[in-house]
Amino acid sequence: MKSRKLLRWIPAASILAALRSHGKPVPGEAVTPAGFAIAVQCWSFKSFTLFEAIELTAATGAGAVEIFPGQQIGGPLGDARLDPAKAGEQVPAILEHCAEHGIRPLSFGVVDVPKNEARAREIFEFARALGVSGINTESIDALDTLEQLAIEYDLRIGFHNHPKPTKLWNPATIRSAIEDRDERIGYCADLGHWASSALDPLQAVQKIAPRIHAFHMKDRAGIEEWTHDRPFGTGVIDLVAILDEVRKHGFTGNVVIEYEHNWDTNPVEIAQCVGYLRGYSKMRA
Repeated sequence: MKSRKLLRWIPAASILAALRSHGKPVPGEAVTPAGFAIAVQCWSFKSFTLFEAIELTAATGAGAVEIFPGQQIGGPLGDARLDPAKAGEQVPAILEHCAEHGIRPLSFGVVDVPKNEARAREIFEFARALGVSGINTESIDALDTLEQLAIEYDLRIGFHNHPKPTKLWNPATIRSAIEDRDERIGYCADLGHWASSALDPLQAVQKIAPRIHAFHMKDRAGIEEWTHDRPFGTGVIDLVAILDEVRKHGFTGNVVIEYEHNWDTNPVEIAQCVGYLRGYSKMRA
């Protein structure tokens, strides 16, 4: 790691080491007893390389990552940026580093997927090489291509929402587009962005729960205007009710922690989020 970042990270690492040295070690498996996987979106560590993000994710106690395109990779690949067109060059080193730290790549996104089948297939081949279960995107205009390739590759597609006024801020827009499509086509529900758009995340989930394949899970201090991410359980978003709702419909997807705050020093806060999800899973298993 770069020296200034390493100095910032040392106290967090020390705290995590102390926490993990008592009792049973944090399980390395990504899937919890409640049936869903806990992952960290590498965007949470965008100030770091992908290799560093994998190491930090392992330190938080999570067992998996969602990888996004364009992040500097680091390690033996140096300044190279993650690029689906370079799967043969990049994926083996990434998988080796994940295995070394007990981390599984579970999803890829948020990524633009073109309508052109040949170009879109490149992204699906990259996802297959990584061994992920799904691709998250906002490319609703490429829905026909996405559906065709999702069936062929047997991958889940999660349509992700950014805040109002972006195209997919309202889940009803996605619902109207996918309601008659293959069940592999669904939502990657970003709870914080719904809150910033004055949508109650629980009410939104209740309307679309059967088609939610993944979450970008966040907690916030309020609904109706932007507030920064905070450790799970310290804000107003009813995460327990949301998880209960999707599990009623058989949810076995990825709960991805995306923490867009304290960019250089957030691993301890992300570790709190991991602990919250593991606690929920233990109570509901």
